[in-house]
Amino acid sequence: MERVRLCVNIDHVATVRNARGTVYPDPAHLAVLALNAGADGIVAHLREDRRHVVERDVRLLRSLCPYFGFEFAMADDIVSLARELRPDLAMLVPERREEVTTETGLDVVGERDRVAGVVAQLREDGISVSLFVDPVEAQLEAAAAVGAQFVELHTGPYSDAESEEATVDELQRLRVGAAFAERRGLRVNAGHGLRVDNVGAVAAIPQIEELSIGHAVVARALSLGIEGAVREMREAIRGDG
Repeated sequence: MERVRLCVNIDHVATVRNARGTVYPDPAHLAVLALNAGADGIVAHLREDRRHVVERDVRLLRSLCPYFGFEFAMADDIVSLARELRPDLAMLVPERREEVTTETGLDVVGERDRVAGVVAQLREDGISVSLFVDPVEAQLEAAAAVGAQFVELHTGPYSDAESEEATVDELQRLRVGAAFAERRGLRVNAGHGLRVDNVGAVAAIPQIEELSIGHAVVARALSLGIEGAVREMREAIRGDG
């Protein structure tokens, strides 16, 4: 198995900062520490309500990080910002104001024309595009049809499974989805809810190139520091734990 890349989502560093309206902790500072500890890249999700990272954070992260993945919904102002910043990977995600975190994959089938239009704009600027989708053949087929180069498989149902049987079933869905995506010419990443205790099985899926992990790393950093949390996750991805 080739080395699976670990991209640390830094959003929840900003959540802690915003809880008290301070200037600390600075997501950019923690991003640099994570990269120095072995993370392959940094990811941030600029939400329409700016509940965690804000534009200043995204601009700074883009300038500091050798590899920056930018997650966003298809809001015109944020699409324009992405086109300006030209991240290494633009990841289109669904977004609802009332959700605590992203709950489902993007409905590429239902919003095909709109998604295709945004993908075309981004690719026109030379930006690689990924769509955050459930491991469902219709969605993966549509992702390939609208011109995305990557999909990020939604691992939330796998991570949240409440029984061993359900975990096995969700892992199999990810395996089947990854293989189907590859056959459609898509490159495959994955993420959402992954932790040290469950990441290894997903990392072992042959098509997976990159994992986006945020909350588990930031939460673990409260005990181990960000460097220790990144190293621990890297070991779990390699299967060393």
